Amino acid sequence: MTAAAPPSGSLRAVLAHGSFTRFLLARFAGSFAVQMQTVAVGVQVYTITHDPLDLGLIGLSQFVPFLCFVLIAGQAADRLNRKRIVVVCFALLLACSLALAALTHAGLRSPWPVFAVMVVFGVARAAMAPASQALMPNLVPLALFGNAVGINSAMWQVATIAGPALGGALYAAEGPLAVYGAVALLLAGAVLATASITAPKQTPPPEKPSWHTLVEGLRFVWRRHSVLGAISLDLFAVLFGGATALLPAYATDVLKVGVEGLGWLRAAPGMGAAVMAGLLTLWPINRHAGRAMFLGVAVFGVATIVFGLSRNFAISLVALGVLGAADMISVFVRHLLVQLETPDAMRGRVGAVSWMFIGASNELGEFESGLTASWWGLVPAVLVGGAATLIVAGLWRRLFPELRELDRFPGA
Repeated sequence: MTAAAPPSGSLRAVLAHGSFTRFLLARFAGSFAVQMQTVAVGVQVYTITHDPLDLGLIGLSQFVPFLCFVLIAGQAADRLNRKRIVVVCFALLLACSLALAALTHAGLRSPWPVFAVMVVFGVARAAMAPASQALMPNLVPLALFGNAVGINSAMWQVATIAGPALGGALYAAEGPLAVYGAVALLLAGAVLATASITAPKQTPPPEKPSWHTLVEGLRFVWRRHSVLGAISLDLFAVLFGGATALLPAYATDVLKVGVEGLGWLRAAPGMGAAVMAGLLTLWPINRHAGRAMFLGVAVFGVATIVFGLSRNFAISLVALGVLGAADMISVFVRHLLVQLETPDAMRGRVGAVSWMFIGASNELGEFESGLTASWWGLVPAVLVGGAATLIVAGLWRRLFPELRELDRFPGA
């Protein structure tokens, strides 16, 4: 990976754009809240059923509505006010956290009401993801966009570190109701911060909405083989290699570290990713981008295998940290490539396709992990997933030579 230092004062220049800073704070608060909620939901459901398949069903209940609505949301993001869409979606996430609090207060005895709330949560994420991704390039100059991506990624990773750790500690001390209350406060802040953003007026595409325009994002990605390779590589790597859905069971049954230990296990990938995101903020990848992405995916697979074999809490934390750092390289390359290859009038629809792949890798990957763990056991499921990630990385190097040989990003 070769990186060049950014222009002097570029970080300060990015943060000087007030609307981007408020966008960043809203994303941070929302991500922090979601990470805390994820810990609480996973522990609460596993405590009720002690079945790893139910951990997978948490992901599936979010993925199905996400898959159904994300392309429609992409078209809406290109035609409607993106800021307003994000505000409404944050408000809907806030309603979900309040619903979880109400269910907990009433005495939750079955995971099915939680799955129902997660369906609504998935709809809100489907609507917000394309609009949020398409909004960010309009808040900073193109010359600073690489640094903006790095700062946004670093802040997101800080949330993935502190959110699970605080969520686990708060759950252990006060129970799930306190976690959902804190989540609601953070999401209320995200609503207010997003509402204060001033974004330039977007120009909607000239053609009328139709099935043709709905799937135009898919056609665009299909024609750009480097983009297709990047987002599909990330899809299958995380789909097979993601072990985070099983962490509640791992913390209880394998490592035996309890809820507080689970919080640190959930935070560990974010710690590694935050360090890498910080490095990428200072020194963005400007050369050999394709090589860097494949290296990141390969290390992700190896780290997953090490985590699966470990019975030591410290080694498991390190493996998860390396896993997160490697994944951040892939995320950085994919995000810049998709954004810089896409005209602004299509960013919503192309972003929807990208998020459809991301949602499949995360939520469907959680279901895959829960299902394979219920078949083979926790450890074999993680080991097979890590090995499959390495196979995918090798196969994609042959199938997508445009991505393998990608040197500079478009416009660089």
